[in-house]
Amino acid sequence: MIHATLHQLKVFESAARLGSFTKAAEELLITQPTVSSQIRQLTNTVGLPLFEQIGKRLYLTEAGNELFLTCQGIFEKLDNFEMKVADLKGAKQGRLRLSVVTTAKYFIPKMLGSFLNLHEGIDISLQVNNHDVIQTRMLGNKDDLYVLSHLPSDLDLIAQPFLENPLVVLAHKDHPLAGRKNIPIEELNNQPFIMRESGSGTRQALQTLFAQHGVNVKVKLELGSNEAIKQAIAAGLGISVLSKHTLISQCTDSEVVILDIQNFPIHCRWYIAHLAGKELSVIAESFLQYLLTQNPPLRSPNLGMAY
Repeated sequence: MIHATLHQLKVFESAARLGSFTKAAEELLITQPTVSSQIRQLTNTVGLPLFEQIGKRLYLTEAGNELFLTCQGIFEKLDNFEMKVADLKGAKQGRLRLSVVTTAKYFIPKMLGSFLNLHEGIDISLQVNNHDVIQTRMLGNKDDLYVLSHLPSDLDLIAQPFLENPLVVLAHKDHPLAGRKNIPIEELNNQPFIMRESGSGTRQALQTLFAQHGVNVKVKLELGSNEAIKQAIAAGLGISVLSKHTLISQCTDSEVVILDIQNFPIHCRWYIAHLAGKELSVIAESFLQYLLTQNPPLRSPNLGMAY
């Protein structure tokens, strides 16, 4: 491998990641014959096939998969080195790869904007997914940092809380429970409920609380979008529990209100996390520290007119 060039490894990594020589050529702004030639030379250097084609699909061989993982490590270290050099020169330059759960999209962009105002040379790759997808990304070491409300127990993570995440009960403004105070949680029994999808941190926290108090609700709808849930509530299809952060920027002529239910809000937290043992880039470390030091307070919306 000492005879393999960095360009050959870059071409291979792109083809392996995209699963296509044509897409790799487009990404790298070179011709497909050039991609084929570079990978053929690299294959001769390795001495084993790196790809195999079955039908029209391209697959990595065992040797190819090992080389792909190695390339990812090499290019990550090179990126980190470039960021450190820029930092030594007095500038923050490079890319931050951030993956967040769907509810975090209500506040993370604002935090990123403030961070970028301090460091204009930084590019952001932001992925928004549910907890299950983020856990898959963690297993593949796809990102620098992760923002989530529920920490997976089967992964070795370093995580720190940086913001409160209260979960509140929402209902249509004409719901029979609307306007009442200190409602016993047992009155949620048999209520038509709109749930987040399986794997959602909000759903897990809610199921834990209901199990503790013996509450059984009727799951009428299961939706994977906070916005879809709020629309369903506004249409009178049921009640639900969402993060208070989803209400922060909503208009005041709402059809949706927060119910005053005992044991609510559920007091959760937002965490910033990364894989244990991962060497954070200068930029990732800077953003991590920025979140921990800023810790902006949660601005409460109008409790009666939230949506």
